[in-house]
Amino acid sequence: MELVSGWHGLRADGRLPGELRRLRCEVGVRPQADGSSVVEMGNTRVVCAVYGPHEVSPQLRAKLLQPEGGGGGSGGRGAILNCQLSMAAFSTTERKQGRSMDKRCQSWSISLKQTLEAVVLTHLYPRSQIDIYLQVTQSDGGNLAAAINAATLALIDACIPLRDYVTACTASFVQDETGGDGGGILDVSYLEEAAGNCPVLTLALLPRTQQVVATDMNSRLHCDHLPQMLHSAIQGCLATHAVMDAAVAKYVDRTLLA
Repeated sequence: MELVSGWHGLRADGRLPGELRRLRCEVGVRPQADGSSVVEMGNTRVVCAVYGPHEVSPQLRAKLLQPEGGGGGSGGRGAILNCQLSMAAFSTTERKQGRSMDKRCQSWSISLKQTLEAVVLTHLYPRSQIDIYLQVTQSDGGNLAAAINAATLALIDACIPLRDYVTACTASFVQDETGGDGGGILDVSYLEEAAGNCPVLTLALLPRTQQVVATDMNSRLHCDHLPQMLHSAIQGCLATHAVMDAAVAKYVDRTLLA
């Protein structure tokens, strides 16, 4: 499958190579949770709920006794982030997901935890626990990026102090039909991931300082193509931040007027 048409310069879904999918963010969707959000990136939909800070559960209490780790770089004295990412059985066309999907969700949960530990001010909540539960209810590529964005909004709704927003986006690189250098594409969908057989980069960014806090690559990539992919992903993260910030501002206005 040709990811970018040589005649029109458009992708299979009609987007330009550097164009994001439709992004929709909603904050405060679950009153029972301390913080919650829904993020839709194209057809990918992730729901997030945050509970805490609260007393550490017995299962995680042992981590507080360790000299290092478990506190986001605070030597075990800060809050423990308990991140769990799962996929609904109906989120993909594959009904029998098996162990491979479970391992992928575990890997995403670890990546999500490490990303959030870089921005959450865990030292303000010593010897406590913050639970972050996410579920992918519809999967169409960019699941980890959507989960990071949803977790950020839910933490803001829960009034958990953060260094900055952390926004995420995916990017890829396609070769030119003539064998030339080709170019980068932004916000890769599942169809492009599966049919294009191309490397996909997931990047998490602090928009204010443009500091990269996490990266994930699904395959090998020539080092000459990495700068272009990084540039595309950073631009996507900045555009995503603008939408997320507008959603938070809208939620705050609605809450104050309620």
